[in-house]
Amino acid sequence: MREIAGTSNLNRQVAEVLREAIGSGELRPGELYSVSRLADRLGVSRTPVREALLGLADMGLVRIERNRGFRVVRRDPRHIAEVFHLRLLLEVPAARLAAHHADQALLDALRHELAQMRAAAADHDEPRFMHHDRAFHELVLGSCGNALLTATVANLRATITTVGASTADQTRSLADIAAEHEPVLTALAAADPDAAAEAMHHHIVHTGELLLAQVSAENDAPVAASDAELLRGASTG
Repeated sequence: MREIAGTSNLNRQVAEVLREAIGSGELRPGELYSVSRLADRLGVSRTPVREALLGLADMGLVRIERNRGFRVVRRDPRHIAEVFHLRLLLEVPAARLAAHHADQALLDALRHELAQMRAAAADHDEPRFMHHDRAFHELVLGSCGNALLTATVANLRATITTVGASTADQTRSLADIAAEHEPVLTALAAADPDAAAEAMHHHIVHTGELLLAQVSAENDAPVAASDAELLRGASTG
């Protein structure tokens, strides 16, 4: 767990460090942690730690136990399934629509983001990779001319990122993730709506299925049939 740098915005800094520790698994789900010991470890008082934990509790990441400490909440497979089901319902039709009017500027921008993803993958730089991954999807969504659509998907992605769920370099490599974007770009360049929808559907379902299996394993349980069915339930039509 990295140390706190400086004294400004302590609550925000502590919350960021805790989110990173939760995402990396350094703070393990279900284990009881002491606020005072954590404060000592970070070199800050207990007040900013408590304030940061209240915010994380509101986000559903931790559960505070009065006079005892806090526990990291186990990641919920159903939440993963619901988020990816919504992404399918929004991003697959968006890819289909984008294929009808993808111009050279959009295609060039998508090629740039994919090239940057590959470069970041070669450097094993996950934060940089995910920045360009998000940018690729936002370009496709943005081409539909609906700012609310783009913002909604960004929020859905953020709910997954916030709880630290990621397949990157766990169940697949960054290069593998980048490769799943190539068929989307190829279909858009060919102005093929069906192929664009199918490629986006495959990418999102694959990501969701890997995360669902990963989080279910963390909870020592098989993937629930209802969760798997929900995730795959949105068609490409």
